[in-house]
Amino acid sequence: MRLSRRNLLGLATAAAAVPALSGVACARAYPRRPITIVVPYAAGGPTDALARILAERMSASLGQPIVVENISGANGSIAVGRVARAAPDGYTICVGAWNTHVSNGALYSLQYDIINDFEPISLVASFSSMIVARKSVPANDLREFVAWLKANPNAASQGSAGAGSLGHIGGVYFQNVTGTHIQHVPYRGSAPAMQIWSPAKST
Repeated sequence: MRLSRRNLLGLATAAAAVPALSGVACARAYPRRPITIVVPYAAGGPTDALARILAERMSASLGQPIVVENISGANGSIAVGRVARAAPDGYTICVGAWNTHVSNGALYSLQYDIINDFEPISLVASFSSMIVARKSVPANDLREFVAWLKANPNAASQGSAGAGSLGHIGGVYFQNVTGTHIQHVPYRGSAPAMQIWSPAKST
């Protein structure tokens, strides 16, 4: 099944972004070959899971293979930079997130323009953040958890998907509001952060 570029853009991905498309490219039949969805984080995390669900459905609808490629590092900016440098033909797209297309613009000196080098396609998912802790932490609710953090200022560390990620910024905000201190430990994605936590008390 072949769709026009306009129809595809009405269907495609999440807080996603693709390089701006030329008028000539828009007039051609699309897609004619496999499409790559770049995930700016390690495999196994929520962004990766979303991309793979989208890829399966898009492949069935478009009649072309959809390749999911994980490129982690620098809070997603390495992957997004690659997409920015790709040919503006719609065959390389990126699953974007608040981290990659909002906070990175304020935190990093980027080699691309978040606003002008990409075209939003569609919002496909939203989610809420939450605080979770190891079962060994002696707290049954948020109030007890804050009290424990204040009584043990050097006992907790926080894993996040990377410096500047929503988890990192949310953690800083939480500490400012509660007057607590948590050591931040950035990873290349949510999945590695969950897997590598040590047996020591951590949040």
